Amino acid sequence: MKKKTIFIIIGIAVALFAIWYFALRKKEQVVVLETEKPKMGYISENVTATGKVQPVDTVAVGTQVSGTIKTLYADFNSKVKKGQLLAELDKTLFEATVNQYQANLVSAQSALVYQQGNFSRQSNLYKVGAVSKADYDNALYTYNASKASVNSIKAQLASAQKNLSLASIYSPIDGTVLSRSVSEGTTVAASFSTPTIFSIAKDLTKMQVEASVDEADVGDITKGERATFTVDAFLNDTFKGTIQEIRLSPSISSNVVTYKTIINTSNDANKLKPGMTANITIFTKEVNNALLIPTKAIKFAPDSTLAGKYQMTWVNPNRKPAGADEAYVWVQKNSKELIQKKIKTGINDNTHVEVLSGLTAEDVIITGSQSMGKSQAAVQGQSSPFMPKRPGGNRRR
Repeated sequence: MKKKTIFIIIGIAVALFAIWYFALRKKEQVVVLETEKPKMGYISENVTATGKVQPVDTVAVGTQVSGTIKTLYADFNSKVKKGQLLAELDKTLFEATVNQYQANLVSAQSALVYQQGNFSRQSNLYKVGAVSKADYDNALYTYNASKASVNSIKAQLASAQKNLSLASIYSPIDGTVLSRSVSEGTTVAASFSTPTIFSIAKDLTKMQVEASVDEADVGDITKGERATFTVDAFLNDTFKGTIQEIRLSPSISSNVVTYKTIINTSNDANKLKPGMTANITIFTKEVNNALLIPTKAIKFAPDSTLAGKYQMTWVNPNRKPAGADEAYVWVQKNSKELIQKKIKTGINDNTHVEVLSGLTAEDVIITGSQSMGKSQAAVQGQSSPFMPKRPGGNRRR
């Protein structure tokens, strides 16, 4: 009985020890630094916007005279040449007006011949004193009125002939018909404004994107900068363009001010269609061979857990804020020493920061730290720059 009691006591003791060892015992923690070397690469600052794809040059073709559309010779997507007949109005009334003024002109010219002869006779009689001055003046007045009447009817005839010619509508440019606003039989009235019949794009192989750029970003954009954009119809294609101009007329919607920015692009493959929505990226600054470090490196600051393990050299012990183009980073010199360095920065894309001075490609910068058990630290330590890489480990590409 005593022997059994001893075994029970020993079992309880072993169980309590196991519980303490595996659950209650405070495990020793090891602080592991996350490090990375600067690398050479591309970095940019950009502005994003949305816009519409439009032809570079679009002409609205209308009619200067009122009437009924008799015949249409072009339709949507028609390829047209400069001077090509596009449509005709009903010419019946225009031709009748021309004929009327032509008849009036013949009558006026006959009257002018008669009054000219009468004036000549009255003039000869007046010279010999056979008629009075009043008769002479009356003949002269009638002759001049006949000349004026002929000139007036000639002007009216020219206007009627011009209106007749305007009843035939021709293309002013080579291009493609984008839209047709009327059908045969439609009555168009040109009393107050010119009705649009066709909209013609000059060259669809050259397009432009009208981007709406926010007022906070427009100051960073200049003419000639590179831009890229995508459209929903071809999500896997990236189209390239160049900033042509920033128009000074603002657009205000819901208290948001935007400026129309014109981007020229090529459409040789004819993929871009007028009116497509474009998602645009404008590159305001670009550097191809920049020395880059992760953004989190300039945010890292050692805490008290590192003070006892590493010897730290501070450049900014009072932790004053860095200047606009400056930052502080920590560099691991060896397994026991950390050094703070002041760097001059360039472009920051929120993922990487361009280093202009203060670091070399051989420096080992600290991007973060984490506490873990010894077994985890042994595995994590394989990624240290001072340790050999594990076969098959993850590496940055």
